[in-house]
Amino acid sequence: MATASVRVFDCTPDDVFAVLGDGWLYPAWVVGASRMRAVDPSWPAPGSHLHHSLGTWPILFDDDTQVVEWDPPRRMRLRAKAGPLGRAVVVIDVKPRGEGCVVRIGEEPVAGLARRLPRFVWAPALHLRNEETLRRLRFLSEGRKREQDAGGATARPEVPRPSGGTPDPHAAAEVARATAAERAVVGMDAPG
Repeated sequence: MATASVRVFDCTPDDVFAVLGDGWLYPAWVVGASRMRAVDPSWPAPGSHLHHSLGTWPILFDDDTQVVEWDPPRRMRLRAKAGPLGRAVVVIDVKPRGEGCVVRIGEEPVAGLARRLPRFVWAPALHLRNEETLRRLRFLSEGRKREQDAGGATARPEVPRPSGGTPDPHAAAEVARATAAERAVVGMDAPG
């Protein structure tokens, strides 16, 4: 991915995927997402969508994000629309590390205005955004772990394991192109 951020979390990969699997939490951890409008009942199955809005009132863009790959406790790949900025591929990789895990988020613009601008224009802002996104995801994931450790109920007691589902071919192709570009840049396979 063109931009990548990594952070160590003090929770299990399942805690992270339980948060990712709750579509209604999307605006709580994704910087720029301001509200949820709907979550497909099959979320997070491949091909399912989150319907959200970007921006702040009064300037909001209604968009959606589609799951292209759901592979807990390792990886989630998304194709996110970002209003007039276009579309981006987002990959979240999670690896166990001791009692916790390492979470990496990568993002690559694949269409629209951001794709046409030079990398030096959009990459720094995208990197900062993803640093904050990871920080928020860490707070939610670690909070879930603390609730479970204390014997409290959580909103999502387990990682969703939906059956079936297929992303639309255009979304899958954009993810494949972004993944190939990442491998070419770093000279190796993505974490996994």
